[in-house]
Amino acid sequence: MKKFIESISNVWKIEELKNRILITLGLLLVYRFGAHVTLPGIDATQLTGLAGQTKNGLGSILDMFTGGAFSKASVFALGIMPYISASIVVQLMGIAIPYLQKLQNDGESGRKKINQITRWLTIAITLVQGPTYIYNLYRTLPSNAFLLGFNSPEFLFSSVIILVTGTIFAMWLGEKITDKGIGNGISLLIMVGILARLPQAFIQEFTTRVTNNNGGPMLLVIEIIVWLLVIISCVLLTMAVRRIPVQYARRTTTGDYEQDLAGGNRQWIPLKLNASGVMPIIFAQAIMFIPAAVAGLSKSDTSQSIVGAFSNMFGFWYNFVFATLIIVFTFFYTAITVPTNKMADDLKRSGGFIPGVRPGAETSDFLDKVMSLITFPGSLFLALIAVFPAIVVSIMDVQQSWAMFFGGTSLIIMVGVAIDTIQQINSYLLNKHYDGLMKTGKNRKAVA
Repeated sequence: MKKFIESISNVWKIEELKNRILITLGLLLVYRFGAHVTLPGIDATQLTGLAGQTKNGLGSILDMFTGGAFSKASVFALGIMPYISASIVVQLMGIAIPYLQKLQNDGESGRKKINQITRWLTIAITLVQGPTYIYNLYRTLPSNAFLLGFNSPEFLFSSVIILVTGTIFAMWLGEKITDKGIGNGISLLIMVGILARLPQAFIQEFTTRVTNNNGGPMLLVIEIIVWLLVIISCVLLTMAVRRIPVQYARRTTTGDYEQDLAGGNRQWIPLKLNASGVMPIIFAQAIMFIPAAVAGLSKSDTSQSIVGAFSNMFGFWYNFVFATLIIVFTFFYTAITVPTNKMADDLKRSGGFIPGVRPGAETSDFLDKVMSLITFPGSLFLALIAVFPAIVVSIMDVQQSWAMFFGGTSLIIMVGVAIDTIQQINSYLLNKHYDGLMKTGKNRKAVA
C-alpha cells in the first residue's frame, strides 16, 4: 500500500503527465455538465415520464451509455453512441470496400481520411436518430412540457440541430482527450457516463436491502463480494493471453563464412483470449432491438409475445438469444480483426519462426488454429458475463439498476478503459524512471 501511494505521488512529479490528467478531468467535467443541460423548449420539471421509461429494460441501457442525459432530454441525449455506430460501420465496410482497405494500409494519412469519413457518417446517423428521439419525447411527455407548443416545427428543427451539435461536441471532447489528455477519450466519455449511474444504483439497492429489511445487510455484503469477483473475472478475461513462442535466427560471421544460429533471441506472439473486446456485445445488443421492433408492427398474439420476450432484457429467451449472438459475433469479429496471414508474413520477413512450425502458410494455419481454440472458451466466458445481470436478478433478487453493474457491456467497458488508462500512466512513470502503478519495486533513478 505504501508503494502504491508513493507511485500516486510520483504521478504529480511528472509535469507532462500531471497536465494531461488535469486536461482529461476538465474535459470530462464539461461533458458531465452538458449532460444536465435540458433541450431549450422543454420544461425540465415534466420529465418524470421519460425517467420512468429509462428506469428498467432496454431504455436503461441507452440512459446508462449517455450518463443519464437520455432521461434528462439533455443536449447530449444521444451521447457519443452515433460516433460508436459510425466507427463500427466504417470498420465493417473496410472488409468489403477496396477504397477503405487501401486507406487502412496507408498509415497516418489513411487513418486521417478514415476518421473524416467516420465524422461525416456520425452526422448522418445523428440526423436520423435526432428526429426519432424527439418523436419519443412527443409520445412520452405531456403536451404542457413543450414550451414552444406540442409538435412545434420550430422546436423539432432547433432540437435536432442541437442534438447533432451535442454529439459532434462530445466527439470533439473525446478526440481532444485522446490527443491532449490521458487514455482513450471516447471510451472515457462512455465510462464516466456509466459510473455516473453507479452511486444511485447502489443507494437504491442499499435502501431495498437494509432500510426496507429485504434480505438485510448480510445479503448486501454477499452482493458486493460477488460483484468484486465478477470484476476480477473481467480483468482476467481482458488481460489473458496465449503466448506463442517465437525464435529469431542470430547471424554470426567467422572469417569468410556466415552462419545462422537457431539459438537467437526468444520472444513470443501474445494472442488474446478475448481479442474482440466488447464489440461482440455491442453488435449483439444492436441486433436484439430488431425482433421487438419488427414484431411491434403487427397486433397478432404471436407478435405481441415476441415483443414481450425481447423487451424483457432479464428474461430467459432474450438472454439465450443474446448469449448465442455474442458467441457468433466473437468468432466473426476475431476473424476479421486478427490477421493471422499478415502476422505469419511479418514473422517470416523478420527472420522469425515458431519452433516446430514451418514459416509461411503453415505458420498462418497454426496461428489460426490456436486463435480458434482460445476464442471458443473466451466467447463462452464473454457471453456468461454479458448475461450475468439476468442471473443475479433471478437468483438474488437484485434491483435491475444495480444488476447492470454485475456484467454486460457496462462492466467490460469500465474494466477495459480502466486497464488501458492505468497502462498509459504506468508507461509515463517507467519512462521517467519511477515505479509503475501495476508493479512495485525499488525506485529507479534517472541516469545522466
